[in-house]
Amino acid sequence: MLEEVERWLIERSWSVSDRPLHRILAAKRASGQTVSVVLPALNEEATVGDIVSVIRHDLVLQVPLVDEVVVIDSGSTDRTSEVAAAAGATVVHRDAILPRLPAVPGKGEVLWRSLLVTRGDIVCFVDADLREFSSDFVTGIVGPLLTDPGLQLVKAMYDRPLTVAGGSATGAGAGQGGRVTELMARPLLNMHWPQLAGFVQPLGGEYAARRGLLEQLPFPVGYGIELGMLVDALHLVGLDALAQVDVGVRKHRHQDGQALGRMAAAIYRTAQLRLARAHLLRPSLTQFERCGDAFEPRTYSVDTEERPPMRDVAEYQSRKVA
Repeated sequence: MLEEVERWLIERSWSVSDRPLHRILAAKRASGQTVSVVLPALNEEATVGDIVSVIRHDLVLQVPLVDEVVVIDSGSTDRTSEVAAAAGATVVHRDAILPRLPAVPGKGEVLWRSLLVTRGDIVCFVDADLREFSSDFVTGIVGPLLTDPGLQLVKAMYDRPLTVAGGSATGAGAGQGGRVTELMARPLLNMHWPQLAGFVQPLGGEYAARRGLLEQLPFPVGYGIELGMLVDALHLVGLDALAQVDVGVRKHRHQDGQALGRMAAAIYRTAQLRLARAHLLRPSLTQFERCGDAFEPRTYSVDTEERPPMRDVAEYQSRKVA
């Protein structure tokens, strides 16, 4: 297995500079494929506008690589929708998509619903909380899909500085932003799906895939979406249809330890379902917060619901026929 991972790292891991933009554009023209960029957003007014502006300036107006930029607002209470629309994105509210099926909270839910309001043959997901955003995040992961018809899913890899109060960590902490990755996801993958051990950022929110693959996958509704998608894609299309591209540095907002605990629980549950595929009780996670002189328990349900493959949804089938 180690030899297979090492081979994959050599053959399916690239840098964004390996595919110049002119080559990507030529491949897009020759294939006639279209590209959608989707930003799931919840209270991201501080960053979403800059991300949309960069994508539109670099990859819509300057060169015709991206055909649509869609922000899915999952219930923001700030000006996320207004800022995104002003920057040129098409903004769709989560609850307006497939209204017969009440939405549940979670990132995976938003990504799943985005398939119903986008048209691209290639769908590129980008988190909406990135700072100092570069369009390399898009060209890096879309490029291999346009130039290599054998690829199905491409994830970005990058350094993740750990931002602390008053600035960014340096030295040993500069690459320690992926705490749930190192403490939960990477051990799970190495132990249970060692073929995927070569992914540098398995939980990263920046990845692109062919619509034909995405519409066949179940979508965990919460934080388990990235691990679930990676594992399911491995079983559906095989390791050599997956790849990763180094796009540099990813700077974003970091969550506190308790939020990371809830994220880790959801990821573990996603892995557990894929290992067992059997009926299990809905789990919960109890954490503790200090209140005065005592610690008080706070119990949270762990995301376990999954949406079915989009190709099984009647409204999606109707749209394809239309």
